[in-house]
Amino acid sequence: FLPIVVKAFEMEITPANRIVARIGETLILTCNTTGCASPRFSWRTQMDNPLGGKVNNNRTYSTLTMDPVSAVNSHDYLCTVLCGGKEKKEKSIKVELYSFPSDPIIEISPSLVAGELVNITCKIPDVYPSDHLEVFIKKEEHVLHEENFFEDDSTDVETKTVTYLFNLTTEDIGKEITCVAKLPIDNTDFEPQERVTSQTLHANFGPQNTIITASPSHPLMEGDPLKLTCVTESNPPAQIVWRKHLAGESIQHLIENNVLSIPHARFTDSGLYICEVINPVTNKMEKATVDIVIQGAPNITELSIAPFTTVQEGENVSIQCSAESNPPPKIIVRRKSDSAEMGPYSEGRIILLPSVMFLNGGDYECVAENKFGKTKSEITLNVEYRPRNTMISVSPAAAVKEGETVTLRCTSSGNPAPVISWKKKVTGESEKIFKDATLTIQNIKSQDLGLYECEAYNQFGKEERAVKLLVQGRLESPDQMIRLIIAFSAVTAIAVPTVAFLIYVSRKAKINGSYSLVKALRLKV
Repeated sequence: FLPIVVKAFEMEITPANRIVARIGETLILTCNTTGCASPRFSWRTQMDNPLGGKVNNNRTYSTLTMDPVSAVNSHDYLCTVLCGGKEKKEKSIKVELYSFPSDPIIEISPSLVAGELVNITCKIPDVYPSDHLEVFIKKEEHVLHEENFFEDDSTDVETKTVTYLFNLTTEDIGKEITCVAKLPIDNTDFEPQERVTSQTLHANFGPQNTIITASPSHPLMEGDPLKLTCVTESNPPAQIVWRKHLAGESIQHLIENNVLSIPHARFTDSGLYICEVINPVTNKMEKATVDIVIQGAPNITELSIAPFTTVQEGENVSIQCSAESNPPPKIIVRRKSDSAEMGPYSEGRIILLPSVMFLNGGDYECVAENKFGKTKSEITLNVEYRPRNTMISVSPAAAVKEGETVTLRCTSSGNPAPVISWKKKVTGESEKIFKDATLTIQNIKSQDLGLYECEAYNQFGKEERAVKLLVQGRLESPDQMIRLIIAFSAVTAIAVPTVAFLIYVSRKAKINGSYSLVKALRLKV
């Protein structure tokens, strides 16, 4: 038989030696025994403070569970084991706690304005033990303020606060403010032992140094693109409004943007532009202005006839031209003509035609010119008038034989163009026989003889002319019965004596059987 080995009575605590635990976690202490069949366990603190945990005894070990561990658990814990009522063993373990759960919180006084005092607050939440805490406030790499809590006697987790007041300058804008919190505990390796938070300084200031840049910067020609940019220094960003001075000191609101773009600049875009910037936080406003001048060849903006382009003869008429350019244009309004005589002419913006005549009708032009070029525009004046200068021509002009052809032509001027018609006097009444300027009578016979009237008509009036076709009768030779057609043309008013004379000749022919017009005329002389 093998000999029976009896183990000696021993105990141990795990974790062994020193424990550093984070507040809020679960911590379990275990007390183990060997060499004792029925051990009895007990737990206490050296200062007989409450355990702050739950004990669970098993056959050969006992546990003390702290869930969650808190500041009240920062003690030396003693585990006592009795074996058989004779032997007793004890061991202790020191529980050290810490709390450093999150990075610092930086608070900077709101509505920071350059030139004013700024309050920086650095908060370290739920820190323990605070008597180890060190805090640094830095601007970039420069330490502005340092503070420690070595004399603090807090026994529980606390949020520690460090404040610092300094004068903010515009040079500080955009720099980082950093809060560094350190919680070093000797002979421990918990992480992190240092926590850092940074925040950029965004002070409210401005607007200031507001300027306008124009692109292109060289003199602008009409049609060029124009871009005006308003630049200012402001935080928060300023509200930008573009305005333009108009005539009479009025101001036109354009856009709310830092860039004003005009794709194709016109002469009317010349003027004083205003960039107005407002900081809604500082309630400050600043303005910048720029004078824009657009140059170029003239543009004719208006060429008009008053009262209308179509007028009646005798009305008062004006022809007016307007043009824009920079420099201002020289304007000429004149009658357009291929001849040397130009007709109405004005070295100015207007031609006046009092009691206009039909001869004044036609094309007129406006010429606008400056050093950059010349521009022309045309307009037509239409003068309406009643028919005039009505005339009748007869072809052939000499006497013709019966059976030949006679052509009567009537011409007249007027606007609108006159409508021409022919009438023939029949038994004292005029009867319309033809509607055209040319009346042709073929194979003329005695019944075609008589008074022919030409009427020229338009909406403004009419004018008439007349011609009488007469037959001579017989010639000097009795056996010759060749008839001649004689045409006379005259205004109705002056045709009566001639007609009377011709009637006299005709009657004479009927009486005598034959009649010589030549002899009759010779006798009158």
